[in-house]
Order: sequence, then C-alpha cells, then structure tokens
Amino acid sequence: MGIVNVTPDSFAESLRTLEPGAAIDAALRIESDGADLVDIGAESTRPGAQPVDAAEELRRLLPVLRGLSGRLRIPISVDTYKSSVAAAAVDAGAVIVNDISGLHRDPALAGIVARSGAALVLMHTRGSSAAMYAEARYGDVIADVTRELRSSVQSAVDGGVALERIIVDPGIGFAKRAEHSYGVLARLPELASALGRPLLVGASRKSFLRAASGDREAPQRDWSTAAAVTAAVLGGAHIVRVHAVPAMLQVVRTAEEIRKHGH
Repeated sequence: MGIVNVTPDSFAESLRTLEPGAAIDAALRIESDGADLVDIGAESTRPGAQPVDAAEELRRLLPVLRGLSGRLRIPISVDTYKSSVAAAAVDAGAVIVNDISGLHRDPALAGIVARSGAALVLMHTRGSSAAMYAEARYGDVIADVTRELRSSVQSAVDGGVALERIIVDPGIGFAKRAEHSYGVLARLPELASALGRPLLVGASRKSFLRAASGDREAPQRDWSTAAAVTAAVLGGAHIVRVHAVPAMLQVVRTAEEIRKHGH
C-alpha cells in the first residue's frame, strides 16, 4: 500500500503539498511503481498533529479522488476517521476506509462503511494525536492491543460491517513508545492468531526507528523501514503501508520468498 498525503504537514516526506495535481501524479506513480493499493489522506495524524475539520479535509481530498476516477486501476483507500468524509470518499471511488481511531472517534463511520460495501481498516491507538503518548502504558502490549482491537472489530460488526471486510492494524507508533512498537513487530503472529483478521502494518519512516538507527530525518529512514517491513511480512502481515514503493516492493517480495520457504 503506497501512501499519498494531501497535507501541508506530513512527517515523512520532503514533498508536502495541497495541490491536487501533484497528489494525482503521486498516486499514478505509486501504481506504476508496482503497489497493489494506494492510501490517500488529507489530515495528518502524526503524534502532535492538530485536527482538521471535515470541510477542509474534503476540500483537500475530493479533487484528488475525482481526478483519479477512470485513471487509477488499483484500489483506493481513504485515510479518515470521520463518517462524513468516508461517505463522500466512497461515493468518489474509494473502496477501503482506513480508520486510525478504530471507530473510537466517530462510531457512525461503521454504518457508512456497511452501506457502501467498502472494506474497513481498524487501527489501534489511544487518545488524540496531540496527546497519544500519555496513553502509552501497557501491561502486556500484545494482550492489550489484541483486546482493544477485538472491541473495535465487535463495534464494526455491530454497526453492520461484514467481518470478512475488516482488516486490523496494530498501530505501530500510535500511543506506543519505541519499545512497544518493536514489541508488536516481534510478536505479530500472536496478534494475527488471536484476532483472525488480515493484518495491515504501517511502520514506514516512523520515529520509533530512531531508537535503533539514530536521529535521522524521516526520509532517511528507508533502510530501517526495510527491516521493519521484513519483520512485518515474516510475522504474517497481509498489507504493508509504505512511502518508498519501488524499494519496499523488493523487500516485500524477498521476505515473502523467505516466509514461503519456511513451511
């Protein structure tokens, strides 16, 4: 899953733009680079980010979705936790809603997804983007994340979303300190077994990688990302969300070969 951020404050890219044409070109390039999916977001949810209202999010997002209509062949995921944004996005061609809040911020999103027939990604986090690290307290990180994601899955099913359309994301870097994120990566098979749903893992260029590789800026963390992506694939991830698609495609294919020959 390649990433397109239509925001002025993306943490991980040197190019930050609200210009629809640049975002459209980026999505088309991600497809040509070999990605299977593209995830488009119009609100930064990095730690410390300030929220954006639905009207502004749609102002940024809809021109990109409309510009990709009939041009992009791979499925589009929209990165939003707002039901009104999700409704407009699926009407404009998105087929996956990627909710970083796990339905905690806007439970009405479940009904929107259910009626549209879209797939739903439920990510684990705690608290707001501005204060998530205050919530990074765990007894056993995998047990706690599993329990909280199971609750999100149940909320989605109760809201009408078919179980087979639900993907779970352990939320690397969200309300987790570095040791928690590494712990999740190391124990992904436990999470996958406990939840029984496909896993999406997004570790690309995140700040937890600095604990191992030093204080590098986000665009210089691709080697560290490659190690995390390898661990994710070997741990059973079905989707990895990345910035550097051509490089990570090689990483994923190699890791898949290793995994395939381990059985």
